[in-house]
Amino acid sequence: MTAPTPEPPVIFPLMKPLLHTLVVFTTALVSVATGQAATPASAAKKPLTKITLQLDWVAEPQHGGIYQAQVRGFFAAEGLDVTIVPGGPNAFVTQKVATNQAQLGQGDSTDILQKIAVGLPLLSVAAVFQDDPSGLLINPSSSVRRFEDLQGKTVIARPEWTFLALLKKKYGVTVNVVPQSFSVAAFLGDKEAIQQGYFIAEPYFIEKAGGAKPRFLSSWDAGFRAYAVLFTNRKFARENPEALRAFMRAYVKGWRDYLEGDPTAAHAAMKLTNSSIDDTFALASRQLILDEKLVTGRDADGGLTNIGQLSASRFATQITQLEEIGLLAKGKVTPAQAMTTEFLPSSK
Repeated sequence: MTAPTPEPPVIFPLMKPLLHTLVVFTTALVSVATGQAATPASAAKKPLTKITLQLDWVAEPQHGGIYQAQVRGFFAAEGLDVTIVPGGPNAFVTQKVATNQAQLGQGDSTDILQKIAVGLPLLSVAAVFQDDPSGLLINPSSSVRRFEDLQGKTVIARPEWTFLALLKKKYGVTVNVVPQSFSVAAFLGDKEAIQQGYFIAEPYFIEKAGGAKPRFLSSWDAGFRAYAVLFTNRKFARENPEALRAFMRAYVKGWRDYLEGDPTAAHAAMKLTNSSIDDTFALASRQLILDEKLVTGRDADGGLTNIGQLSASRFATQITQLEEIGLLAKGKVTPAQAMTTEFLPSSK
């Protein structure tokens, strides 16, 4: 969030699907990336516990803490053999986790709530971003300056994007939705263009393709504060609590090291599976993550101890919002059914 032949410059290179790419980061790969042995002698005394993590998107800095934990040997030090599977437009992350094809997945907390409501046995266990950086990219010459200005406009987006329903309910606007094709061609060719995107990714590639830096209307500015989360299936959580705790210790340590330390090895590992990114993009995206405090939290109490933490009250607000816009039946899901912090290291 690869290695096919590059598309023409107008095609957003970061969005190329990797539908069947499976990346197994072995000890040998870690050694190549870091120049160090990844598995301590203490961890090598017993078989490592295998965990597959299905990402939502291709390898990007939004997965920085995960890759940092891998290449720095934090997972191995906890006795884990973690396989990282890149995602794409049709990664089917929730289905894979629900059926234990993957034990952990990355996704949007509001999407996970809706999947739980229809019976998928999922459970959010950690935050990736305290605020999902999804929003609307606006051409700087567009007449749209605020959410109310969207009335009657055309938006390039996923039709099922929850945020569109919230905008209609909260601001009384109706928009025409053109399904997203993961290309910036339409955005570059239309001065009134409006497109769904991650502000830590798409703007870089729009500018690289010759476009003007877009303005951004963030979902949190509309009071819609979804998390980007890691989630598991309930059976795995019930039967493997210690493995999940070990994973979370390494995961939190990985994010802290990625934010405070040298991200070079993690970026090198990302580029092995996603050749469309380069060092300039990786560093720029990481800096935006730091500047906006996406991992540590934009609230006053945000800090490194907040990495991974989830709030039951935030989930309650999300549930209420989804109920109000008709995407959840009232009382169908509670925060206790949707999330837990029991596997995270203490934030104290």
